[in-house]
Parts: sequence; structure tokens; C-alpha cells
Amino acid sequence: MRFHSPQLARLLTLAVLVAGLAGCQSIAGIQPVSQVRVIDASPDAPALDLYQNSAAGLYSVGFGTVSSYIPVAAGTYTHAVYTAGTQQQLASVHGSFVAGNQYTVLAGNVAANLQLTVLKDQSNPAPSGQVALRFLDQATRSGAVDIYLLAPGSTLAGATPTVSGVSFGRNTGYIDAPSGTYSIVVVRAGMVPTNATAPIYTGSQAFYASGSVRTILLIDQQPPTTPGLQIISADDYDAAS
Repeated sequence: MRFHSPQLARLLTLAVLVAGLAGCQSIAGIQPVSQVRVIDASPDAPALDLYQNSAAGLYSVGFGTVSSYIPVAAGTYTHAVYTAGTQQQLASVHGSFVAGNQYTVLAGNVAANLQLTVLKDQSNPAPSGQVALRFLDQATRSGAVDIYLLAPGSTLAGATPTVSGVSFGRNTGYIDAPSGTYSIVVVRAGMVPTNATAPIYTGSQAFYASGSVRTILLIDQQPPTTPGLQIISADDYDAAS
């Protein structure tokens, strides 16, 4: 599942920003660029305005938003987020972007301790017949979990978790798995599941094509007082069809 903020049409602002960041170089030249996107995983933060080196980039980014990748001139930047429409800065982070690479600026944790993290994304395909999946746990209330990929017709009983003991803030890195159709199922860490086990989360079946790369985020259920978690998926790479 992917959520989109209505204000993402204003992503064009960031594209204009690229030209400014490139300085006085000729517009006829080809500037070395990296690709950057923003994900908001903070369950209770207000809508956010993102600034890059003090220049506005995105406006009113809301919880669950996964922006598209935007070309940004290679270089080192300070990213900062503000409560939308104000000068109240909530968090900042420094990041260096290398030409030809992809990055995610992730806003996570609760509003009182909002954190920005710059992640380098995989921009090359998974091996043939495989899919590369990276799990980011940004669910503040679920505790440590085990994550399963269940093919159609399979059950939790006797299944082996794809990744175990995932706790808040963990980045599993990219894990290669056979391409195919899976449901993501999440249970409490350390459980030996049976057919009677009630998962914390069970996703619908989704197809993961050979060579594709995905970032899977565990985030809190809404409203913020509701227990449980949900999952959003971000497309890092898709092989040409």
C-alpha cells in the first residue's frame, strides 16, 4: 500500500531547486545528479515542509507519504523539516549525494523526538529470478517482530521467517528472495507460529517481479492511539519490461 499527499504535485518545486543548486553552470550542460525521495513515517507529527539548504523543497508532507524520486544536483546538503506553514524546525540532517545514486530522506519517530535519516537506496536490479527487499521498522508501538513472506496456499505453521527480531529503528538492508507472489505476515518476535497464531499484520498477496527492488516500511496504525501496525511499500527499482 502506498499513500500520497495531495500536495505532492508541488514536487515540481524541488525540480526547480535543482537548477539553482547547480550554480552558474551552463543550462546547456548535463549536470551530474542523484535521485532523492522523501518518506514520512512519523505517526503523530504535523504535516511537514521540507527544506534543502534553506530552500523549500516539499510542502505539507503527511504521514505515510512516499514521494517520487526527484533529480538533485550531486553534493552535500542539510535537510530540515518544519511544521507546515511555519518556521518551527523539528529536525535536520546532513547528507552527501553521489551522482548516479538514489537516496531516501526518512522522517521517523514520534513528533517529540522526530528524526531525519538519509538512506542510500539500491539502484541496480536484484539478481535474475530474485527480488530485493529492505525492511525498515518505523512502528513505535509494536515491539520486536518476525516477518514472513507467505506464498499463496502456504501457512505460518512450520514457516521460516524472512527476518527475525526486527525492532523499532532497524534497517535490515536488502535481502534477496525468490521473485513471486507473497503476503507479508508479521508476528511477535520469537513466536513459534501455528495455524492458530493471530498475526499482528497480514498483508494482501502482492507480486514481486524478477529484478525488482522494494523498501517495505512498518509504520503505526492510525489514529496514533490505535494499537497495531500497517505496511507501506516504496519502489526502489523496477526492471524494464
